[in-house]
Amino acid sequence: MTDVILILLLVLLLAWPLGGYLARVFSGERTLLDFLAPLERGIYRLLGVNPERGMDWRGYAKALLGSNLLLALAAYGVLVLQGKLPLNPDGVPSMSWHLALHTVASFITNTNQQHYSGQAQLSYLAQMLAITALQLITPAAGLATLVAILRALRPPAGRKAGDLGNYFVDVTRALTRVLIPLSVAWALLLTWQGVPSTFSGAKVAELLEPQTLTVEGKPQTVREQVIPVGPVAAMVAIKQLGTNGGGWYGPNSAFPLENPTPFSNLLETVAILLLPVAQVFMIGHLLRNLAFARLVFGVMAAFSVLFIALILPMEQAPNPAFAQLAAPGPNWEGKELRLGPLPSALWATLTTQTSNGSVNAMHDSLQPLSILIALVDMFINATWGGVGVGAINFLLYVVLAVFIAGLMVGRTPELFGKKLEAREIKLASIAILLQPLLVLVPTALALGSGLANTSNPGFHGLSQVLYEYTSAYANNGSGLAGLGNTTVWWNLSCAVVLILARYIPMIAPLAIAAFLAAKRTAPQTVGTLRTETPTFGLTVFSIIVIVQGLNFFPYLILGPIAEQLVGVR
Repeated sequence: MTDVILILLLVLLLAWPLGGYLARVFSGERTLLDFLAPLERGIYRLLGVNPERGMDWRGYAKALLGSNLLLALAAYGVLVLQGKLPLNPDGVPSMSWHLALHTVASFITNTNQQHYSGQAQLSYLAQMLAITALQLITPAAGLATLVAILRALRPPAGRKAGDLGNYFVDVTRALTRVLIPLSVAWALLLTWQGVPSTFSGAKVAELLEPQTLTVEGKPQTVREQVIPVGPVAAMVAIKQLGTNGGGWYGPNSAFPLENPTPFSNLLETVAILLLPVAQVFMIGHLLRNLAFARLVFGVMAAFSVLFIALILPMEQAPNPAFAQLAAPGPNWEGKELRLGPLPSALWATLTTQTSNGSVNAMHDSLQPLSILIALVDMFINATWGGVGVGAINFLLYVVLAVFIAGLMVGRTPELFGKKLEAREIKLASIAILLQPLLVLVPTALALGSGLANTSNPGFHGLSQVLYEYTSAYANNGSGLAGLGNTTVWWNLSCAVVLILARYIPMIAPLAIAAFLAAKRTAPQTVGTLRTETPTFGLTVFSIIVIVQGLNFFPYLILGPIAEQLVGVR
């Protein structure tokens, strides 16, 4: 437990000052990285952008969608042509059209759901241009959109209502002053710990004992092992810091070269939470409402601590699948022996609380109720959430809670002194109700049509399919192994979920904030619902539990709960 407490304390100690720094960056105040301003001006000139020109919510949304579309097309071209492009020392062939489409949809949406094995199916060029570059840009887009929403809710002095700032300026600052500096620091630390950082081809190691394998029905003696390497440290740094997930290697951070030491495991675990927690502190500064930020932090932390407290003892308990087959003890199935059950369980819940999706153990081998916790983390999708989008999702729950509380007391609901009316409530409802539509409908279609291609026809098979679509919706990317998801059905259906689940929940709150900004601020009275009180925090907590319980509890009963009760898979 000592390492769990240490990790959480480190996150708080680093996230608090980082949140203040983020607020200064996006407020245009002086920071230590102001010397990068000439570089930023060069980027604006290259893009043809006037940094002084603000955007309304429609312009901001168009810039987000248009730039992401261009990046997606470029990444798709790299993936389907990688076999003919340079920086491919291992001769990796090009991707099929449908796998490339899913991969692009996954990485342009900050999800990094992988239906491929990175070290075997991507060239170095593809890893850098189609993967790592998007891992930098997509969290920057999420952070920029959150900042635009906060500007609309509380316009800075001298900025007119409806001016949300410039999307390209916000993304550039998020890259040059936040994500790239942090990634460089983390990459250097990971390289120090032994994570590969090279452009040379795969290494060949001679085996101490030759192995005899059967290949195509014939025995074959193997005397050496091919070990893929590459610029791994840089990719791992941004995949952790940017709540990207994925991995250079197929086993992700359970693979020794991607996570070689206990200290590298600590670095990568801290990175999962760092920016999602820091953005909560940033909210208080940009809204000039530290009390509201404390409420957001309190609700998110309550969910986080609850799920951590539940999953740790579960993975310390014996696996019911091995009842009477092994001595009692922790659930070691699917765990990296160098790390153990506790760090693996902590990572499993933090990675699903934050839309990160990376793993240091196989989630398919978690206890059934541990899988349930991972699913609930992703259903909520705002415990901490992804960079930018986690706080955006939380604001949607705040809107819904204000509306319901207003109905309960018989008063027109208000958020930050602005009245919430039918247009704002409809948009929030669409964004929230989109989740069960995009998760449950394809799950039912996959299972009912026989296209699910699961490795387990029982309760665990339902969990595998539900987990895949939930992960796609939550911009998470983790998955349960054993699902044959390399088919056209899986690639195309997940791509649709990925795209819709990314952009609708980003654009709807952007519009809501802009509509509120155009309204007159109502004076506070004794009847005003205050959104900074513990009572309102409990209301938001309860609304989240009720909404997601109504949406998904029947599926949880038929999946992980039934599996736990039966005791076998």
